[in-house]
Amino acid sequence: MSDRSTTLHRLVTRTAISTIATGFCVVVFACSDRDVNLGFGVAGDAGGVFVAPVEDAGPEAEAGFTLYCPSSECPAGRTTCPDSRFRCDVDLMTDRDNCGACGLACPRETGSEMFECVEGRCMMACTGVPTALDCDGVPDNGCEIKDLNDDHCGACGNKCSPDKPCVQRSLFGDIGCGCKPGQALCRTPWTRCVNATDDDENCGACGNACDPNGDGDAGVPHETFYFGCYSGQCGHLKCLPTLANCDGDKSNGCETSILTAENCGGCGVACAAGQECRLDDYGAPQCMCPAGETFCPTWCFDGICTGACFNLASDRNNCGACGSSCAPNGSINSIGTCTYGMCNRQCMKGWADCNGNETDQCETNIDSDPMNCGGCGKVCDAVAGQACVGGSCVVEPCDSPARDAGPVEVPQ
Repeated sequence: MSDRSTTLHRLVTRTAISTIATGFCVVVFACSDRDVNLGFGVAGDAGGVFVAPVEDAGPEAEAGFTLYCPSSECPAGRTTCPDSRFRCDVDLMTDRDNCGACGLACPRETGSEMFECVEGRCMMACTGVPTALDCDGVPDNGCEIKDLNDDHCGACGNKCSPDKPCVQRSLFGDIGCGCKPGQALCRTPWTRCVNATDDDENCGACGNACDPNGDGDAGVPHETFYFGCYSGQCGHLKCLPTLANCDGDKSNGCETSILTAENCGGCGVACAAGQECRLDDYGAPQCMCPAGETFCPTWCFDGICTGACFNLASDRNNCGACGSSCAPNGSINSIGTCTYGMCNRQCMKGWADCNGNETDQCETNIDSDPMNCGGCGKVCDAVAGQACVGGSCVVEPCDSPARDAGPVEVPQ
């Protein structure tokens, strides 16, 4: 046995001894005269280590160890399709374009349905606002319940009575039979549930709008007041939005802004140190933006804005400044990231930039490319036609019957 053979033989033996306490050991090497890496079924750089022939590895085989060699065979669930670029690069269990078989594509997404390949079968999921429903179980007509439906209100089989029709109770997708307690179903100008106890346009009943000037006898005591709805009745003094009468003195009107850190949304509602009082995306005053976050407006009217808080150092949609997006234009297998307020590009899982060329971005499929398997320059055994699957060079037991099938054709 040569010096290199002896060295490797000892290396394998030491590895086996060090792991024998676990009850098993797997030895992986190539059944060829090429120099390849010794590893445990993981892709590595080709070359650098001589591997002893199978007949010289008798002690390991006698000890019950399994010897693995490079394989051109696809693992279960993987295959090579006519339009494949690499061997075994199609996952029939999850590929929407080849779901269960080559060329068997799942239907494309619509406004109410989307399809995913799950365990080799196209599975439909209902989408939309409100979410559509598939109540007849017939995939040909998709999610057939697309609007508010008294027979299937928010869920298949949830039937509403005539006096409580299926309605959207809020702007945020709350759907149910009839309005919640304390609400009234008003159909003008559109069907919606309103709180008739304090809604100035529907006070106590749908369409009963309060006159902001009251009955005209006394008039409002201050320009920051108006007459509105309270407890289902008109004629009650109310403050203009974002103001409050915190001192109880009508002569100076609604003197306090409820958009301050000391009075956020109400008299005496103080924000924690470092926070500020802003209107959230729903228009409600909130203590927002802890240290490290900045308020970014999404909508403004007459100097008053609604919005949300973001960390400008890391938010990819507000990177370094509000509205500064890191989404790359015409991205190729990459996504934009924000680091310390600067936009960067990051390759998607299974892809890498191996040529360093910014124009083609993340051009290399390290999940399937046997010349870059799991990383740039990590080469599988091309002579054996070894496939790359999931970033690892495929191996199989060296005594597998498939190894006697003859030469294999490697896709170009």
